[in-house]
Amino acid sequence: MEENILRGTLPFSETVSEIITQGRVPLATYRLQFGPNFTFQDAQGLVPYFHDLGISDLYASPLFKPCSEQSHGYDICDHTQFNPAIGSQEQFDELSKTLQNKGMGLILDVVPNHMGISGDRNIWWMDILENGPSSPYSCFFDIDWQPVKPELHNKILLPILGDQYGKVLEGGQLRLAFEKGAFFIYYFDNKLPVAPRTYIQILAYPLDALANTLGKESQYFQEFESILTALRYLPLRTESDPKKLEERKREKEVIKRRIMTLYQNSPEVRAAVDQAVKAFNGKSGDPHSFDLLDALLRDQAYRPAFWRVASDEINYRRFFEINNLAAIRMEHPEVFRETHQFIFQLLVEGKVTGLRIDHPDGLRNPRSYFLRLQETHILEKVRAREAQEKGQPNGEFPQGSLEDFWKAKGAQILGELTKAPSSWPLYVVAEKILSKGESLPEDWAVCGTTGYDFLNAANGLFVYPQNARAFERIYEHFIGKTIHFPSLINASKKMIMLVSLASEINSLSHALERISEKNRWYRDFTLNSFTFALREIIAALPVYRTYTPEGGTVSPRDQSSIEAAAEEAKRQNQRTAEAVFDFLRDTLLLRNLGDFPEEEREKLIHWVMKFQQITGPVMAKGVEDTAFYIYTRLVSLNEVGGHPDQF
Repeated sequence: MEENILRGTLPFSETVSEIITQGRVPLATYRLQFGPNFTFQDAQGLVPYFHDLGISDLYASPLFKPCSEQSHGYDICDHTQFNPAIGSQEQFDELSKTLQNKGMGLILDVVPNHMGISGDRNIWWMDILENGPSSPYSCFFDIDWQPVKPELHNKILLPILGDQYGKVLEGGQLRLAFEKGAFFIYYFDNKLPVAPRTYIQILAYPLDALANTLGKESQYFQEFESILTALRYLPLRTESDPKKLEERKREKEVIKRRIMTLYQNSPEVRAAVDQAVKAFNGKSGDPHSFDLLDALLRDQAYRPAFWRVASDEINYRRFFEINNLAAIRMEHPEVFRETHQFIFQLLVEGKVTGLRIDHPDGLRNPRSYFLRLQETHILEKVRAREAQEKGQPNGEFPQGSLEDFWKAKGAQILGELTKAPSSWPLYVVAEKILSKGESLPEDWAVCGTTGYDFLNAANGLFVYPQNARAFERIYEHFIGKTIHFPSLINASKKMIMLVSLASEINSLSHALERISEKNRWYRDFTLNSFTFALREIIAALPVYRTYTPEGGTVSPRDQSSIEAAAEEAKRQNQRTAEAVFDFLRDTLLLRNLGDFPEEEREKLIHWVMKFQQITGPVMAKGVEDTAFYIYTRLVSLNEVGGHPDQF
């Protein structure tokens, strides 16, 4: 079907124009928080009531499978199925029919920035823990496999422990277990897979005793030795050759089945494996008895650590500083496909009529993501229409051909869309917080924000500006001091960067230092100067983030924000050499890109993109989660996106 579009055999322009005019815009929405105590069936029973209220569209919290059935829904672990705690596909379909019968729509909350990784429900994350960089999902998550700390190369830091690692280990809280031919390490509710190649350490432990029990000529003993040989030949988890990776993926599962079969068929082998597991789990009061488990853990693709270590050494990007929410790389077409396939199916079927996008500022390129939503929506509508005309099922979500489609038809689609930019074919709103004087980027393919800006404007109608001075005197008398709000924001953002998000800032400064070393003009800037200057510029940045595209030009809006931040950083640090601030300014504006060798320019652009993903969490944690709880002159002004200093 995509090939027909590419060849131009379909009336593409007319079809797109028709789809655009069919776009649905809600009149009034009502948010529903789904969970174990409020299911699809509960919502269905309330639809007539909402209709009588004048609600045109329900707005649903995330509906897909989370890490916990008691979850709020934002820790999605599987984008291809509904949360079983809130209902089945059939129950959702019944809710959808009831809404359609009333002429009502359903707006779905979509979480494109991160996934939940707690427990063992996220099969992508579990595969990465088992296989490290060789996992087919290793590029799905934003992981730094070569972080500053050498001990973490090709490993993931897991800040899940409640105390220092040594205390937890010798306290017997880390436990090895054997399940269905595989080994796992448990820490309370955390289930960590053991790398297949390291099964050798466990299975070799009882080898001599098993030889004496069974005899070396026993078929069971020979199968046991054959399994050990197969494990030794498994490709390493740092392997990058596609054929070797496919071999590893296949053979490790074959080996697990062989282990389980042998475990079930031979009582002697079963006793030997159980005894090995017991030995690895150590004895309370005997520190050296935990050496075996310690050695096994050192050889895994992860490093369990005290949760407080995360702020300094974590090497995967998170949602803010929440360790159980790992950022995904939505800029990769494969990740987009895997996480949106079910969403577009629901859209094409008319069961979902709009999307609310959570935290788009965490994405590498929000503009590209929003445009891809609109483009894919059109493609899926066209595919469904042709399938219907031919009496065929809609077919699967397109794969490689979709990228070809975008290249060939992206400009034409955009041209059709921008003829009436207020009428995007898919109703999308962005959960975007706008700073003082900031407007929504004009090139985002959205119908607006979720309304923080509107609510603050509406609240302002109830605030009488002429009373500001009197109210300020009352507040200062009550707290016993004067607070300069801009200075409080600056200090709060710096505190966040020094405590909660220190690892992110340190990673940025180390990466920039490595790049600057390649240029004789910039190599004398020190690591400490970069770290300090980065904190100062981010603290002074007047917006949540900038949106410089990869290889593109910096917008006047972003240029103004970055230059203002650099000047403010200089003003506050007059004893610091201006050169380091100027270098950071020019780097963020891509002005000095030509000063670097060709091979370093891509790294520099990548650094700028990473910088842009960090500034939003710093602003959110520093302002809404810190400054708003300190400066409370009039609490109604302290809502998300508000400006408490403006009375």
